[in-house]
Amino acid sequence: MLSSAIHSSEDARRLARRRLPWMVFDYIDGSAGAEVGAARNRAALDALTLRPRILKDVSERSLACSVFGRSTQRPFGIAPMGMCNLSAPGADLMLARLAARYEVPLGVSTVASTPMEDLIVEAEGHAWFQLYFSGDGSGTFKLVERAKSAGYETLVLTVDVPEVGRRPRELRHGFRMPFKMGPKQVLDFAFHPRWSLSTLLRGKPEMANFLMDGYDFDRRESRAKATWEILARLRDQWAGTLVVKGVLDAEDALSLKSAGVDAIQVSSHGGRQLDSAPAPIAVLPEIRNAVGPEYPLFYDSGLRSGEDVLKALANGADFAFFGRILQFAIAAEGEEGLEQLWSVLSDEMSIAMAQMGVSSLDEVRLET
Repeated sequence: MLSSAIHSSEDARRLARRRLPWMVFDYIDGSAGAEVGAARNRAALDALTLRPRILKDVSERSLACSVFGRSTQRPFGIAPMGMCNLSAPGADLMLARLAARYEVPLGVSTVASTPMEDLIVEAEGHAWFQLYFSGDGSGTFKLVERAKSAGYETLVLTVDVPEVGRRPRELRHGFRMPFKMGPKQVLDFAFHPRWSLSTLLRGKPEMANFLMDGYDFDRRESRAKATWEILARLRDQWAGTLVVKGVLDAEDALSLKSAGVDAIQVSSHGGRQLDSAPAPIAVLPEIRNAVGPEYPLFYDSGLRSGEDVLKALANGADFAFFGRILQFAIAAEGEEGLEQLWSVLSDEMSIAMAQMGVSSLDEVRLET
C-alpha cells in the first residue's frame, strides 16, 4: 500500500527537510545567490491561469503522448539530477524503475551516483544521458563514447553552466563533490541518524561516471570553453538525438535549430545558476514563436504540480521534466514516497484537465 503522507510536492519537501541532514537538504533545495531567480519563476508560474470550461464529456482522459516517436504514459519525465543517492541509498535506481514503469525519459546526469550503464538497463532503455562540457573536453568526449556504447540514443547537452553558480546555502555547509567529511558534517549527520546509518551501510555516494581510468572530475572545473564549434563537433560525433538544455533566449534557440539540434529544453537549471535569469515560463512562448509550432520544445524549472505541467504545455512546451521534488519524495518515504508523489502529480493533472473541459493533451495546446 502506498504511503498516505504525501498529498502534494510541498508535503514531500517538508518531510525531506525533517529527515535529511541540513547540508544535503540545502544542496538539493538551494538556488543561486539570494534565490530571487527561483522565486521569480515560481511567482510567474503561480500568476498563470488555466481556463475552466463546463458541460463537456471529459469522463475519459489521457495523459499519454510521444517524444521522438516513442510513446510515453505521461507528458512529464525525470530531469537529470546529480548525486541523487544523497537523498537516499539507491535513489537513482528508484527513479530508473519509475521511468520504466511509465515509459518516460530518465535524465541520467553526468554526475549521477550510479553508473550510466546500470541506469539505462534499470530504466529498460527509457534513459537520456545528460552531458556537461568540462575543461578541454577530452573527458567529455570520452563520456559521449561511453554513452553510445551503453546504448543511449538521446544526448542532452547542458549549456547554462559555463561556471558553477554560487549557492550560498550549500557553501555555508561546506558542501563539496567529491564528498568530504569534517567536524561540521559529522555533527550534522549525528542529528540525522536515520539517513546517516542507511547511507553508511550502503557506502558513501560517489560520482559513478568518473570511476574510470584517465579521468578525474572536478565539479568546480570551468566549463567556459564550450562554444558553437564544440556543439558542431558534438553534432558530428553523435548520430542519435541531440537535445540542448538551459536555453532562455529566442535568438539562441533559432541558432540551435539551425545547427541541427533535435530539440531544445527551456530551463534556468532550477534557479541554481544565474539568480538574475528571467523566469523560464515567461520566455517559453517567445521561444516557441521563434522555432515554430512543430519543433520539439521541452521545459523544466520550478514545476511543483500537475497543473504546472499543464501551464507549460499551454505556453508552448511539448514535454516537461520534474526535478528536485522527486528527490524530496524519496528522502521522505523512499520508493513508496516516489510512487505516491508521481500518482499525486498525475491526479492533479488529470483532474485539472477535466476542469478545463479537455480529454487529451492536444486539446490543452489548442486551448491557448
